[in-house]
Amino acid sequence: MESRNPIFSRRGPVGQGQWSGPTPSPAHLQDMYNQPAYAPPTPVGRTLTMDDVVMKGFIVLGTLLASAGVAWIMKVGMGVAVVAVIAAFILGLVITFKQSTNPALILAYAVLEGVALGAISRVFETYVSSGIVLQAIVGTMMAVLGVLAVYALNIFRPTPKFTKFVIGAAIAAVGLILVNLIVGIWVPGGLGLRDGGPLAIAFSVGMILLGMFFLLLDFDEINHAVQAGAPERTSWLLVFGLMLSIVWIYLEVLRLLSYFSGDD
Repeated sequence: MESRNPIFSRRGPVGQGQWSGPTPSPAHLQDMYNQPAYAPPTPVGRTLTMDDVVMKGFIVLGTLLASAGVAWIMKVGMGVAVVAVIAAFILGLVITFKQSTNPALILAYAVLEGVALGAISRVFETYVSSGIVLQAIVGTMMAVLGVLAVYALNIFRPTPKFTKFVIGAAIAAVGLILVNLIVGIWVPGGLGLRDGGPLAIAFSVGMILLGMFFLLLDFDEINHAVQAGAPERTSWLLVFGLMLSIVWIYLEVLRLLSYFSGDD
């Protein structure tokens, strides 16, 4: 009996295995063989844009400034500030080594860092010089905008050799600070890196420049991440790096200004 199914009607009697269509060519068979058996699903989520970084930057830095303002108004003591610094240090290590993009962790770090900055800034404002905090904020903003202009205008772009130099300089600077602290146990002022003398001024200027170099690396990393189509959540980690560099610059500018204060 002849089937009415249009597919089976193209064949001869059942069991003969005949094909009434045209015989495929070797090239056509090869194309059929090369077709993937399974098409991978399209990745869920969108890629990183510069707007994502800007928006997350406002959120994180706004949280930092808000917590610093609360700590300032509430006159948080240095004991609380020390605890906040230790907690922020531990949390920062977790974020860095895990490369975490968890917004809760990064915002928690911003709060802890803000509390510490608010307390430290109030100490400088009260006991060092009135108006020094505002000067440090303005100086930090000028440094950040200057680095951004250098990068945006393509005046200088980091190279692998420059990156290695910055990382090496940072390791050396941290080593010098630790040695200065240890020597300071027995010798007043330690190596003289933080006593307000000429060496201390030069060291602070160098630390500010180093912070600006790291900021330059941050801008370059953001640019490369956007071009590479990184996941949108990467913006949290990129902004975390920016925050570290900006806080570094602010603290060093604050310290440098204190050396020239006339309230001693």
